[in-house]
Amino acid sequence: MGDRVAGALSLPDDWPAHPDLSLALNRMGSFDWDLDSGLMHMDRPALDVFDLRADEYDNRPESLSPRVPPDERVRLDALVSQALKSGESNYGAYFRILRRDDTMRWTHTQGFIRRDETGRPRRIIGIVRDATQELADSTVRHEQDEERRRRTRLVEGATAALAHARTVRDVIDVLKHSQGLVLLGATSLVMGLIEAGRIHLVADGPEGAFVPGTRYTRTDEPYPMSEVVRTLAPRFIESAEDFATSYPILWPHISDLGITSAAYLPLIAQARPIGALGLLYGDKDGFTGDERNLLVALGSSIAQSLQRAMLYEQEHDLAEGLQRAMLPRRVPDVPGAQIAVRYRSARLGRDIGGDWYDVIPLPGGRVGAVIGDVQGHDTDAAAVMGQLRIVLRAYAAEGHSPATVMARASVFLHELDTDRFATCTYAEVDLTTGVVQLVRAGHVEPLVRDVDGSCRRLPAEGGLPLGLSAEFGRLEYPVGTVELDPGQTMVLYTDGLVELPGADLDEGMRLLTSVIRGGSQDLQKLADQLCETVDERGGEDDVAVLLLRRKAAHAPQPGGRLQQHVAQNDPEALSSARHMIRAAVRAWGTKDLADEVELAADELITNALMHTDGGAIVTVRVLAGPERRLRVDVEDRSSALPRPRDAGESGVSGRGLLVVDRLADAWGVESRGSGKCVWCEFIVPGRE
Repeated sequence: MGDRVAGALSLPDDWPAHPDLSLALNRMGSFDWDLDSGLMHMDRPALDVFDLRADEYDNRPESLSPRVPPDERVRLDALVSQALKSGESNYGAYFRILRRDDTMRWTHTQGFIRRDETGRPRRIIGIVRDATQELADSTVRHEQDEERRRRTRLVEGATAALAHARTVRDVIDVLKHSQGLVLLGATSLVMGLIEAGRIHLVADGPEGAFVPGTRYTRTDEPYPMSEVVRTLAPRFIESAEDFATSYPILWPHISDLGITSAAYLPLIAQARPIGALGLLYGDKDGFTGDERNLLVALGSSIAQSLQRAMLYEQEHDLAEGLQRAMLPRRVPDVPGAQIAVRYRSARLGRDIGGDWYDVIPLPGGRVGAVIGDVQGHDTDAAAVMGQLRIVLRAYAAEGHSPATVMARASVFLHELDTDRFATCTYAEVDLTTGVVQLVRAGHVEPLVRDVDGSCRRLPAEGGLPLGLSAEFGRLEYPVGTVELDPGQTMVLYTDGLVELPGADLDEGMRLLTSVIRGGSQDLQKLADQLCETVDERGGEDDVAVLLLRRKAAHAPQPGGRLQQHVAQNDPEALSSARHMIRAAVRAWGTKDLADEVELAADELITNALMHTDGGAIVTVRVLAGPERRLRVDVEDRSSALPRPRDAGESGVSGRGLLVVDRLADAWGVESRGSGKCVWCEFIVPGRE
């Protein structure tokens, strides 16, 4: 071998005759590679690493080729060449070798480059050693670290999922249906909550695992959940034998489930126990320290979520009870109509909405139907809703026209000490004639379902929401008049029924009409189906629904009677009265008289409004007797009796009673206390 360059790592002149004992003790071999001659001297431990005998190695690196796979050889040559060219003083690498038995082993080499005074590399001295076990241990540690990180991620993921749980059932579903328990190795769980000093089992293990008599248990009974609630400390059961010995009363009931270990955790919130959680394992023996820490952390997260969910449920129940207390306790029986109402509260904890419905019986066979929604989701919205419902009912019962009812309600809301507004629809339905007077205040349009199941919108020009119309001085509410035929159903609802996440109102309306078309003919079932549709799509707003179906018309009976109040300066009420009279005449089988009766009644009403103070009350009825007659009464507060007279020079007024005299078979005037009644009668032709 050429001259050796002295240095800290130089070997004795007779090396390798006397191998380094420190290297041998560490199961390392050494080599000395003379770069000038190309010879590489290797000691016996180094040859053992390569699984070579002394007679198989001729001190040339090429002799190692049978033991070093080609790809590894190319990688090592490139590594050494780069170190020599770059001026580095050492290099290191892991590579594989092929032993005689065709097994692969990992080897580690470390080389130190010795250079002369010019920097030219002259010699490499280094070591080689078997690194298979080292890498295996490193892999195990890596896998353990990865497993620890995976379990930590599971707890973090479960915590994140629990953050969205609103109810106790949501918490249970997260635990039972998420992959967390499966990946943690648990086959099932049990969970109990403390109620009135006892532990109520709210979730149990696999089907058939429930132990009779354990639905409610005392905290002093010999069960694992009772123990952790008493001690506030987790209980890790390491084996089936441990379970059987510690809990001999419980074990016989669950021994056939194949449980090998279990972890019972106290659920503690604000320093007090609220329940306990048990995780049951079927192929696990014992728990490592890391596993225990992770499970305790999981128990803490579950406890916080449960406490939040329990408070959420209590507040939601309170809010829902308050909301329902403000709605009508019962729907009145209305002759001539079938009615179904529903209220579905928002799934928003203590948030309470302002949706409401109401059914108001009115004189003369009429009924008022109200649906509305106060803006906002809080107790203020509910309080405003309760007051609005009362005043709307009062205004309607006083006999005001639908437009006046809505306008007065808007003024009332505007004068309240609140910044809330409300949308509303008020429909006054005459069940004898089927006439519907409809007023909308910024609310969604009603629908009508025909007898054949088809569904369509009820067009009605709307005004501003209640409160806003008074604020902006726009209290004129247009009244739409439509007819509801026997068997048809009017559908009133709040916007929560048609609001779809990520979709516009038209899409929601299309979905609603399709549900109504395919819905049950039974009114109560149809109302349930509409609310179920909201639940299926996850709607989170309040929903109020009012369905009103006009019953099949009966044959006209003697004494049929309709009545309506017409206020002064209320053209909508006058138009509505005309429509009512025409519909009543048709409904009573006197269609041929419709034009004459409507014209005569219009003259009497107009005369009362023009020549008296205050409004008029119009009554249309059928008189029984030998000769069937239809009578129109118009009452006012003036005691001055009218008289027929010719029209004045302008020809505009004065001819009203002359027209009535020519159209009606009889007419007259009657004193009524502080006022009078002007009437006219028409003989109804006999029926064939």
